[in-house]
Amino acid sequence: MGRFQEKKKMKCVICHGEDIQVNEVHEELKVGSNVVYVSVNALVCQTCGERYYDRRAMRYLEEAEQKLREGKAKLQEIGKVLVYS
Repeated sequence: MGRFQEKKKMKCVICHGEDIQVNEVHEELKVGSNVVYVSVNALVCQTCGERYYDRRAMRYLEEAEQKLREGKAKLQEIGKVLVYS
């Protein structure tokens, strides 16, 4: 068979679907009472929506969370969330 084997297609661990593609997703991070959306590329199952993050994406999200906690992140307000009581 040689040194190289054919790469197997990834299957979703949730629905066992095989249609997994790279998509830009918005991960939600909470900072106090605020919610910050961080855009990152991830593998996403097109059947059930399960997300798979590689090391680079996880590192990026961890760095973003650290900057948010330290108050060092540049944020853009794009709307408001209002609560009716």
